[in-house]
Amino acid sequence: MLCLVNNSKAYDVCFTELASNKMALVTTAEVCDANPQLLGSGELRALQPIFQIYGRRPVFSGPIVTLKVFEDNVLVREFLEEKGNGRVLVVDGGGSLRCAILGGNPVVQAQNNGWAGIVVNGCVRDVDEINGCDIGVRALASHPVKANKKGNGEKYVPVTMAGTRITNGEWLYADTDGILISRTELSV
Repeated sequence: MLCLVNNSKAYDVCFTELASNKMALVTTAEVCDANPQLLGSGELRALQPIFQIYGRRPVFSGPIVTLKVFEDNVLVREFLEEKGNGRVLVVDGGGSLRCAILGGNPVVQAQNNGWAGIVVNGCVRDVDEINGCDIGVRALASHPVKANKKGNGEKYVPVTMAGTRITNGEWLYADTDGILISRTELSV
């Protein structure tokens, strides 16, 4: 384990090493245990445990890019066609369970473009294809119906999902215990 400091304050955060010797990402339970004051102040927030885990990367983190859509995936696809540079796309799909706003093709594109992960407040489809990708994906559920293709939505806006307000540029840390949002990057 390594001790880390937040860019604005010194406090303990625990990291683990992956078998491949890549730096894994924050162990969320240990971060919460070590930093109750940050949870209390809102600098560090835990999303409600409503998301299913998809993809071959159960642990991921990165700077957040926010997107707000409803039953429409045009802007989701547009973002994932860009270079991800280790970012995490956080999509507030309004919690819709009527169609999937993320499918296998965009997830393959995201993997190939260097996105660290995708968190969707909505549904995915093509689960077998997504589970074959080396990327982290979280969503409420899977659904076979595809989304609309109108291009409606808002980029880079604050979103509220799983009981938490999330702002573009914050940092997301996900593992099998849950998802944390930090106002600043946790770094060595």
